[in-house]
Amino acid sequence: MPAAPVRPAVDKAFPYLIGCFFFSLGAYFFIVSHLGTDPLDTFALGLLRHVPGTIGIAQAAVAVTCVSIVAVWTRRRPVLSPMLTFFLCGSAIDGLLILDPVRLAPAPAATLLAAGTACCAYGSALIIMSGFGIRAMDLLAIAMVQHWRWPFWLAKGALELTLLATGWLMGGPAGVGTLCFLIGVDLLIQPLMWLNATVFRVRNLGLPPHPAPAGSGPT
Repeated sequence: MPAAPVRPAVDKAFPYLIGCFFFSLGAYFFIVSHLGTDPLDTFALGLLRHVPGTIGIAQAAVAVTCVSIVAVWTRRRPVLSPMLTFFLCGSAIDGLLILDPVRLAPAPAATLLAAGTACCAYGSALIIMSGFGIRAMDLLAIAMVQHWRWPFWLAKGALELTLLATGWLMGGPAGVGTLCFLIGVDLLIQPLMWLNATVFRVRNLGLPPHPAPAGSGPT
């Protein structure tokens, strides 16, 4: 019966696309607030002070590195869907910067920063819950959760703190917005996943609430 796969596809596609939109909107708010970039951009801009390239190339290199580590760690083929997310979100951010809705309806920088934090956290939560196209750094953080039983916020925070510190040491910009992204977004993702699951009945296909420890399967 051909109709059977429709529900699983909807469970993945709908939260994934909505998540990409919210994450892109949040990133746009961070950019136009002029209060600091996210840790990945801090790293990318710091790296570009020393090697030729573009922000997109630097971010893609980080994504490829994360995906490759997960593939080696889990002994599986590299997942390519994070690159689709990279492309979709990047294109959406570019479109929002061209339209620049904040220019038509100005808002205080602090309001933009708060909105950006909430949108990025909610978008990340939905993308993870979709189980498809999980952003490369989140994918690596989930692997850390599954192998080391770390809380997700700790795994994600450790990765982004590493990027932030490395980027800052290379001369990348950092500000209050960077700290809001590092602390606010990482701490809000799991509560928002709980909210989606309990209130909006969104299935969590990406990060089970109680992941099994590595090596717990049958031997």
